[in-house]
Amino acid sequence: MRTAIAFLTPFGGARAPTPKSVRWFPAVGLVIGAGVGAVWRIGGAVWPVAVAAALAVIADLALTGMLHVDGLVDSADGLLPHLERERRLEVMSEPSIGAFGVFVAGAVLLARWVSLSSMDADIWLIAGLWCLSRTAMVAVINSVPYARGSGLATAFQGEPHTPTVIVGSLVACVVVSLAIGLPAAVVIAASWIAVLVTVALAEARIGGYTGDVLGAVGVLAETVGLVVAAAKW
Repeated sequence: MRTAIAFLTPFGGARAPTPKSVRWFPAVGLVIGAGVGAVWRIGGAVWPVAVAAALAVIADLALTGMLHVDGLVDSADGLLPHLERERRLEVMSEPSIGAFGVFVAGAVLLARWVSLSSMDADIWLIAGLWCLSRTAMVAVINSVPYARGSGLATAFQGEPHTPTVIVGSLVACVVVSLAIGLPAAVVIAASWIAVLVTVALAEARIGGYTGDVLGAVGVLAETVGLVVAAAKW
């Protein structure tokens, strides 16, 4: 589990990733989500809802070390412009941020903040969606080819991860259902659609996934889930 924590957060120290660590991704997501949800709940008891929502967004960035948002930014810069495949991969590996990345990151953070601001604070909802997002990462590793010749994420390959995807998905469904009841089915479905669209774009433009794409998949699954959960059910 420590290896999964080290890959998904800034904690856990330097550890070499292994295929076995992937089985812990949903659990780490559940814990991170519970932490973010706790900040949202506690913040709402002290400050106005908008401030509590902002604190929750900041807490997520802190607990993940902005790793996944960085992946989202790099993916936007590499996948959205009109570029050749090799140039896309080069752009995604560069430390600079382009206009596409700035726009997508700003839009996503705004959507997360507005969604949280419009709902009553619920730890279960965030824990379930964050568990789902890491499960989605496992699903991508399990079923999509790696786009680069070599890279950090290739260390997670070599074992089937289907049981982890199934268990993680079931846990996420149950936890989100505890939070919002029947609308959870629509929320979960919308999150998975966001994952499928993101992966389809990555496969079409770079031939598979990278570590950045995994980050984008997680952030977009969470964000779409929050937006749909905030609907007037």
